[in-house]
This record gives sequence, structure tokens and C-alpha cells, in this order.
Amino acid sequence: MTHFAVIAPPFHSHLRALEAIAAQLIDRGHRVTFVQQADVAAALRHPGLGFAQVGAGSHPPGSLSAVVDRAARPGGPWGIRRVIADMAAATEMFCRDAPLLLRSIGVEALIADQMEPAGGLLAEHLGLPFVSVACALPVNREPLLPLPVMPWRYRATPWGEQLNLHSSKVYDRAMQPHAEVIGRYAAAFELPPRQRLDECLSPLLQLSQTTPGFDFPRTALPPHFHGVGPLRSTMADEPALDVPIATGRPFAFASLGTLQGDRLGLFERIAEACRELEVQLLIAHCGRLGAKQEARLRKAGADWVTDFAPQRAVLARADVLVTHAGLNTVLDALEAGVPSLALPIAFDQPGVAARVVHAGVGLKLDPRLASRRRIAAAMHRLLREPGFAQRARSLGAEVRGAGGAARAATLIEQSLGRLTPAAREVEHG
Repeated sequence: MTHFAVIAPPFHSHLRALEAIAAQLIDRGHRVTFVQQADVAAALRHPGLGFAQVGAGSHPPGSLSAVVDRAARPGGPWGIRRVIADMAAATEMFCRDAPLLLRSIGVEALIADQMEPAGGLLAEHLGLPFVSVACALPVNREPLLPLPVMPWRYRATPWGEQLNLHSSKVYDRAMQPHAEVIGRYAAAFELPPRQRLDECLSPLLQLSQTTPGFDFPRTALPPHFHGVGPLRSTMADEPALDVPIATGRPFAFASLGTLQGDRLGLFERIAEACRELEVQLLIAHCGRLGAKQEARLRKAGADWVTDFAPQRAVLARADVLVTHAGLNTVLDALEAGVPSLALPIAFDQPGVAARVVHAGVGLKLDPRLASRRRIAAAMHRLLREPGFAQRARSLGAEVRGAGGAARAATLIEQSLGRLTPAAREVEHG
């Protein structure tokens, strides 16, 4: 048995993906402890998970909601600076508080989200093996690849390389408060100098939800990098779909994720477009809207409005997805062979949307310019042009066959040289 600690951002999509890996490891006899600020404990679901608190002074109970709100609506440059400051404060919290804690609870290996560089810093400082997991788009850099936050398409040209170089410099300047924390603790831990997320990745094993077919072409990934597809619990763990979908009419699912689900105006335009096209629509706002707002969406054209829906079960019945281009949601759509209309808002969503277009599995619109007419026109194309659904089904076969959380757990055990009998069964079928 190995005692793993998970170091990750406190956001829903990251927690759910890493919890799926943790569940597999627990089933194989390992121990897994999430290390985070106090508010995260209530968000964990698996009964076998451990939790260890850090940040009692800097991140007390009740402080996470403000961080989530700032991340949900970063706004202009000042808002983005506040989000970066929150990232820097989280890395500071881990590096300051976690070394003694990890030693005291007997952690033997770390599972580190790529978006939280403290995982790599702590593991190297403590001499522990660690695994990097890309729950969002991989941060691994290559000259011809735009950074995940950039919205433009892949261009294998000198001009494209120069554009990526210039935008990376702009991004790195914006991220300087975070870079300062990374550099300061690398020095304090007597590690080689570093300042960026991609400089804190594991030399042992790197896992990604993004499969090769959905990413831009890469040529410089290390041999220990593996695209394992969606990190999810089993379908049996989801509730059944309880929506009376009528046959003979297209069915659309609209979700803007757990952070952006309060964008009522955008949801209204989606509903109006579906009414114009006579498309059945289920909206899931992830608990971000109230009853009066739900009524407005039904009046605008939505057939059903709910807080949360069993997403994979819904997508198994859907003809089209309208999404903020969160990686988890788009991968779930691909798993079901469903094309996407991407309306990217923040974080790596522009990069995910660019990959949707690159793979030919959907279309994208700027949500600020996405009128009812434009949304309706894009949805009409996705429903009427069979190539989108055909390519989604083809890529979906790769996503479904990538192995998911079970393969991730097997690779983790193999990297540590502790392949259990249960893992051998998974590996050999």
C-alpha cells in the first residue's frame, strides 16, 4: 500500500477528475489524502478519501467562495490580476504549510495537478516521487503550439511560431506574481531555478485527459506522457436521466460549467435559438441560477432547466452540445459522439474551443457576439451537416479507448514499481 497525497486547485472539475483516480487507487488498497484549504473537505465525495487541512491562517473556512467568484467572472485586466494573485496565494499556502504536514501523515508519493506547481516543488523538496496530471489542457510547451489560454488555431509556420512566442512572453509577464512565488520556493527548497508551471512537471509520469486526436500536433512530449482520456467515475455512479425527450425532434444540452453557469443572458439566447430551430433543450446551470431565472429560460424556449444533470447520460441522448468549452464537458461529448458549439469564456476554454474546430467536431462563437441568430445558424449547421457528428463519433472511439481513471491508476502503480494484482487484471483485461 502507498499513501498518496493530492495537491490541486480547489475547483470542481479538477477535484472530480483527481477523485476518480483516487477512487481507483483506493479500490486497489492504497491510501489517498487530499491536502487543501478547509472549504474543500465538503466538496469531496468518496467515503474512503482522507483530508488534511492547510492554510488555516491564510485560507480560513469561508474564504473559498470569494476565490471561486473571482475565477468565475475575472472581467478585465484588474480582475485577471486578482485571479493570478489567488493562484500565487494558493501556491504560497502549499509551499509554506504542507512540508511538515506531509511528513507528519506519512505521505509516500504525490499526485500533482499541472495547474498547481506546489505539487512538484514539494515532491522534489521532500524527495518523494510524484505524478503530474493535466485535468485542463496540458501546459507542456512547444514552439508551434499556442498556450492553452490562447484562442487561435494551430499554424505550423514561422509566422505561427512567432505569434506563439510573442503571446507566451505577454502571458509570462502577466503571470509574474505567480512566477515570483514559484522561484522563491524553488530557491528556499534548494532546487534548480524555475518560474513556470511547465517547469514543475514530473520526470516520472505525466497524465492528461486530452487524447492525441483532440490535441494540436505535438512533437516534443516526453515518453512518460500519456493521454488517458476523461477521468471520471463509472456511469453506474451517475443518476439516471429523468427527462421525457420526444422522438423525432433534435435534442440539445446546454451547460456553461460550474463557474460560468450564472450567465443568464447567454442561456436566454441559446434558448431562443433552440425555439427558433424547434430543438428540444435541457439547460444545466450548476446551481448558479434561481427559480425566477429558471422561469425566464423556460419562457425563452428551454424545455427543461435544472441545477445539475447526469451529464454523460444526457449526452448519450443528445444531438448537439452547447458549451463553455470546458475540457471535461467537451470530452464527455466526444465520448458520446456528439458535436459541440463552443462558447469559450475563460481559462483554457479558448484553447479547447480551438481544438474543437481543429478536429472538425464542432464550431465556436465568441460568447460576447453570440446573438440568437448566430447561435441558431451554428446549431443548424451542426445538426444538418453530418460530418461534424461523424468526426465526433470517430474521435470518440479514441476517447473511450484511452483508459480513463483505471489506466491512470495502473500507470501510477507501474511508475512506482508497485503493480498490484488488481492493476494487472485491468492492464491485461
